[in-house]
Amino acid sequence: MNQATSQKITARSTFIVLNDKGLHTRPSTELVKCAASFDSHVQLSYRDYVVNAKSILGILMLAAERGAKIIVEAIGDDAENAITAILNLAQNKFNIKY
Repeated sequence: MNQATSQKITARSTFIVLNDKGLHTRPSTELVKCAASFDSHVQLSYRDYVVNAKSILGILMLAAERGAKIIVEAIGDDAENAITAILNLAQNKFNIKY
């Protein structure tokens, strides 16, 4: 018996926080805006915390400093695009200029 199942795409990668002051309010806000532009569920993992990437309070709770290695995972139809966009944002220091 064949059943049509809809499988969600899962994508996973890591990025290093390059910002001198880490993931404080301004870069976290940029990250939330980026993640929220996708339908996929996006989460970040650092140390023993796993947080919703669409939650500013969740990201701030990570207290990720410069050099922190963050795991980013997305589940949904646009998961790969979400991961790519977040990695690009992180590489560009979350568009923050000091």
